[in-house]
Amino acid sequence: MKWLNLPQVTKNLLIINVLIFLAGILIPGMEQSLYKWAALHYFSSPGFNVAQLFTYMFLHGNFTHLFFNMFALVMFGKIIEQVMGSSRFLIFYISCGIFAALCQLGINAIQVHQAAQMYSPQEYDYIVREGWNNIINNYQFVDPYAAHLNNLVNGATVGASGAIYGILLAFGMFFPNQPIYLYMLFPIKAKWLVIGYGVIELLSGMSTNGDGVAHFAHLGGMIAGLILILYWRKKGFFRNRWFF
Repeated sequence: MKWLNLPQVTKNLLIINVLIFLAGILIPGMEQSLYKWAALHYFSSPGFNVAQLFTYMFLHGNFTHLFFNMFALVMFGKIIEQVMGSSRFLIFYISCGIFAALCQLGINAIQVHQAAQMYSPQEYDYIVREGWNNIINNYQFVDPYAAHLNNLVNGATVGASGAIYGILLAFGMFFPNQPIYLYMLFPIKAKWLVIGYGVIELLSGMSTNGDGVAHFAHLGGMIAGLILILYWRKKGFFRNRWFF
């Protein structure tokens, strides 16, 4: 089957993500260590380090999360890698993922500022410090407001979704009129699917339902993808491509 004819970067990204997920399942204590050190935490969290802007995109919370991201990577990433070339595709993928993380942290900063208004600086520091210890030991504050603030600061963001949304954006730009069969039944042009996903993520991110999904990270990945493609096109790449 030749790995479904996957190009080099797409294949290696798939392998890395699957192996890390399996390691978290099969090796005792590995999942907790990965979330502690490699998942993305807020800037003021004791668990934050700069490398997490990169490492978080190789972790996934459950099989469903992993499956849909890797399915999209295989379906769309292999085509975009062929269009861009392997080196540029890798830069594109990582850049979208990092920018997605920065967008999510920016939104978190607004949310943390709002949630911290009811606490003094000393109380805030206590919640952050003790909350980190609670989370890594699978505990949480009883007070719902302190728990909410703790989740914002010390909670983890994981997943390749930001990079995947960048790839989806690229597909919609390179192949705007390519029909995609939504749920295997309804054909929709790629450009409308991309626009639809963008609108859904924006509206979902602006809602206050707290669904635990990093919607603004998804949007950040799309924005980074748009900027990179337009920049590279201006520099003379992709001249033979038709954009919507």
